[in-house]
Amino acid sequence: MKALVYEEFTRDDDFKKILKIKDIDDPKPKPDEVIFKVNVTSLNYNDIWGMRGNPVPVPLPHISGSDAAGEVIAIGDQVTHFKIGDRVAAYPNMSCRSFGGTCEACSDDREYDCENRIVWGFLTGPLWGGFCEVAHLPEYNLVKIPDNVSFDAAASASMTLLTSCHMLVGRAKIHSGQTVLIMGGGSGLGSFGIQIAKLFNCKVIATASQSKLEKCKKLGADYVVDHRKPNWHKQVRMISKEISKETGRAPGVDVSFDHIGQTHWNNQLTVLKNGGTLVTCGATTGFLPQIDLRHIFYKGINILGSTTGTKAELEQGFDWMNQGKIKATIDSIWTFEQAHEAHTKMLKGNELFGKILMKPDSV
Repeated sequence: MKALVYEEFTRDDDFKKILKIKDIDDPKPKPDEVIFKVNVTSLNYNDIWGMRGNPVPVPLPHISGSDAAGEVIAIGDQVTHFKIGDRVAAYPNMSCRSFGGTCEACSDDREYDCENRIVWGFLTGPLWGGFCEVAHLPEYNLVKIPDNVSFDAAASASMTLLTSCHMLVGRAKIHSGQTVLIMGGGSGLGSFGIQIAKLFNCKVIATASQSKLEKCKKLGADYVVDHRKPNWHKQVRMISKEISKETGRAPGVDVSFDHIGQTHWNNQLTVLKNGGTLVTCGATTGFLPQIDLRHIFYKGINILGSTTGTKAELEQGFDWMNQGKIKATIDSIWTFEQAHEAHTKMLKGNELFGKILMKPDSV
């Protein structure tokens, strides 16, 4: 089969130099594994981290791809929940449960805290990810795609919907009436974050670059702010005061949803109200923000780290999609041959809104 492979890391983000389409052996199912023909995959920022070998060196040679959707073509003899022909999507959070084991966290339904946790298509390998024509995963790491959800929508959602749901519902525990700030509302994470916060009847302030603000509103954001302006946080504070007059609650943001990191971290702390929460899952602008700790201890701010969530959270998200309550936002679709262009577009992010998808050239 064909697969998108790299055998060395890039030091200058020249993805074309390292990404090659290669022939590799078709996988054969282990007793607990499912083999599926990949219809579509989607890109995540950890794909870029992988090619850079930073912040962690991934196994080489490497196949990236944590999001994949397709049709089951073979199953191991111990598989009980899937059959040939099922439409499936990857649940990329691999834990003890993926390999028939257990630990304290997994036993407590917290596989995101499993000490053995790895993300499929990022830290797995060599040559074990979704950017290929045929993929294999343990039965536990697949979910069935509901009837009203397309392959494209499922691949767009499996990492970002899962992460957004876990950040807002599992970690921050948002509830009706709160003011939620969604940083980077034009990203795959942010586009789902806006919709989930509205589903919980929150007031949503979304940030994005100027060209993406109207699209954030169409997803449900009540207010939008250009986060490239130096005083963006002052505008957020003004909006929170307007919301306060309407609701009678104290001004300020209850929950800030962050995956931008370094450049906007400290200013997020300034807009949170006393007892507010900043939940973070990534750092696309850098890992080393300057922080004024007084914002944290004077206001009693909660800082919550977050990664991917539970399989139950992904299934809940797919159910919302199946009911039409939220939708995937797709920016563009590329082939594996165009992978370097697709990754460069994600890296630059200028006109990117939603998820970038890739399909095997044979699809």
